[in-house]
Amino acid sequence: MTSENDKPQPAPVPGQITGKMKLRAVIVEDEELARQILREMLRPHAEIEIVGECANGFEAVKLVPELKPDLLFLDVQMPKLDGFEVLELIGNDMAIIFVTAYDEHALRAFEVHAVDYLLKPFAVQRLESALERARRRLGQKSGADPAELMAAARPAGRYAERVVVKDGAKVQIIPVEKLDYAEAQDDYVSLASQGRKHMKQQTISSLEGSLDPRKFLRIHRSYIVNLECVTRLEPYSKDSHVVTLADGTRLPVSRSGYGRLRAFLDQQA
Repeated sequence: MTSENDKPQPAPVPGQITGKMKLRAVIVEDEELARQILREMLRPHAEIEIVGECANGFEAVKLVPELKPDLLFLDVQMPKLDGFEVLELIGNDMAIIFVTAYDEHALRAFEVHAVDYLLKPFAVQRLESALERARRRLGQKSGADPAELMAAARPAGRYAERVVVKDGAKVQIIPVEKLDYAEAQDDYVSLASQGRKHMKQQTISSLEGSLDPRKFLRIHRSYIVNLECVTRLEPYSKDSHVVTLADGTRLPVSRSGYGRLRAFLDQQA
């Protein structure tokens, strides 16, 4: 008679340790001491393998897509590229735990968007709960669109100072004052700056929400224009208008866009 112990046991599932799924993790944090502390706090978790560390956002944009981790510990406040900008460029198809010293406004934004975060300095118990939530979300995208999360975490009255674009292996940083106009192209926007155009996967409505409305205006469902670049507004046909920019570019203006632009120009007169 065969006992339960004699029965053939199922082969272990690859990537599992003592019943827990093996997680490949990357740490993105600009402070070496903070990376070291997080490594030590993760040491008891044999199921978590730290496959890479990045000291800044540029390193993360290059390394994370190559490593394709299951779990990303992402610092928010970093020089060069912050955590939100990194997420915009690499996507959110992994479990993400933000590590931040942000204020209450940003924390509320994280909670509303159901994003896991650790507030520096954090205790072991807080890390444990974040890891548990991250495990439940494996295989799912983060609950928030990166651009929407960035906008929600930004304090009221503050707007983007730059736009980041991934161009192959390079990252282009466009200061907003150098952005002439943006054109919607399906789920992308074409960003015109200093005679060049850059494609970014972002909706034009999301971009519009990040720009200072005193400096940028939606003149058409497909166009946002830098008001400092506008030199002329003129009729194009019986019911339509065009705007001419300093470099000679002509853009269509919708009826509602014309009203908004006319109001702005009247204020400047």
